[in-house]
Amino acid sequence: MSALAVGEDGARHHVVVVRVENKAGVLARIAGLFSRRGFNIFSLAVAPTHDPRFSRISVVVDLESTRLDQVLAQLEKLVNVVEIRELHPADATEAELCLVTVRAPGTRPSLDGALAAAGARVVEDAGETLTAVLAGAPLELDAFEAALARFDIVELQRTGRVALPKLAPALRGAD
Repeated sequence: MSALAVGEDGARHHVVVVRVENKAGVLARIAGLFSRRGFNIFSLAVAPTHDPRFSRISVVVDLESTRLDQVLAQLEKLVNVVEIRELHPADATEAELCLVTVRAPGTRPSLDGALAAAGARVVEDAGETLTAVLAGAPLELDAFEAALARFDIVELQRTGRVALPKLAPALRGAD
């Protein structure tokens, strides 16, 4: 199964999840490997897992003309790599986090409506300027950004995609 997705802009994306040992320099070696192969990293998210010995790296790679199997083979050779998985969007639960600071002089009610419609939560409020957070699927965050475009976006940061495999039907409680 290929973890290929085609984005709205026509870009082809692969979602690769790598579990690695928590050791100094591992992220740099992995990012360097992608760079040496000429892959553009569309999104990169790294964090420790529930086991502090390991971190999970979610990499969304923008493929133009190179095959990902070459990079996967090279990743398997790295000593600190424990597991590599490709996740097809249909078989994955994906999420991203967006923090945004918005200035809305005179249009605060309209901004509040846009935030409520998206399900965003205000985490800091200074009257005409506020910071909100929204977690959701990447397309939901794209729509959220588009809805806020009519306001004065001061700063915006997205975490990058993280993904886990979808649960098997038996684990979801279905037959």
